[in-house]
Amino acid sequence: MKKKLLSIVLSATMVAGMLVGCGGGAAASADGGSAAASKGQKVGVAMPTQSSERWINDGKNMKSQLEAIGYEVDLQYAEDDVQMQVSQIENMIASGVECLVIASIDSSALVNVEAQAKEAGIPIIAYDRLLMDTDAVSYYATFDNKGVGTAIGKYIVDNSGATPDDPKTIELFMGSPDDNNAHMLYAGLMEQIQPLLDDGSLVCKSGQLDFESNCTLRWDQQTAMKRCEDILTGYYADEDLDICATAYDGLAYGCMAALEGAGYAVGTKWPLITGQDAELMATKHIISGKQTMSIAKDTRKLAEKCVTMVQAVLEGAEPEINDTETYNNNVIVVPSYLCTPEPVDKDNYKEILVDSGYYTEDQLAE
Repeated sequence: MKKKLLSIVLSATMVAGMLVGCGGGAAASADGGSAAASKGQKVGVAMPTQSSERWINDGKNMKSQLEAIGYEVDLQYAEDDVQMQVSQIENMIASGVECLVIASIDSSALVNVEAQAKEAGIPIIAYDRLLMDTDAVSYYATFDNKGVGTAIGKYIVDNSGATPDDPKTIELFMGSPDDNNAHMLYAGLMEQIQPLLDDGSLVCKSGQLDFESNCTLRWDQQTAMKRCEDILTGYYADEDLDICATAYDGLAYGCMAALEGAGYAVGTKWPLITGQDAELMATKHIISGKQTMSIAKDTRKLAEKCVTMVQAVLEGAEPEINDTETYNNNVIVVPSYLCTPEPVDKDNYKEILVDSGYYTEDQLAE
């Protein structure tokens, strides 16, 4: 009888233990992360290039945040090779991804592969760069791209000291013509500086003010450097260039190299130089006075918003959206979430970049 009772007690204990274990699993799966893990869902993340620090950070942040809530992640970089990105996305579709996040190189080249994803029932989220000419894209996570241009232009207006009585020379180095963001940035910039161009406060000696003449394919640093060299040789042999309005830190680096090659030196008629992304090198340049300002775009926040979009679409929910009007891709208006860009210069970089933990003082001192 004692043995029988002991057996009953042990059996009850084992059952209770199993129930506790199942209960723990159920409780864990009540949050999105464990639920995603139990489903074993796979997300494909297609990034354009590792030649830019910001895209490396974007990919790293996206992957780590998705994996933290239980998704399997296939992260691929195409190194600015359009056909490579097409192939990578095709392979992601074939491998059974259940959601695609795409930061395109040239979105016009992705229309067919996006259609394949739609046919397979795979939702697509455009990341930072709008996917044009397709109805296959579900949502868009980005920064306020026109706002980036507006912030750059306003900084020039407020800090260049340009007036009709004391005009300043300016040259524009804008982004890639196959990137919708570049067009929006240019529009925001021109809205700010056009009045100063009209009243003679700003003078563009090359006359290259239209986007077609000042854009830079693939946002390429070397292309910007060569064009800046040509402009300095052709138009500024007898006069200094006061402002390099560049749309990205990499373009700023190219202009800096051209300026140094032409005999300009920091502290001696060095131009006001703008940028975008507040890369680590750019921030160091801002501290040293080599670059005047940049636009901080906290990729941790952008990745976080995109991750919530992925989770929502895979769970059949509606993601958070704050713009349903701006981003028309020529086929549909894409529901979007816009993060806010922040201008950074030597006066506020600590507050925006260091205090937020984006960079450490040690990183900036290296």
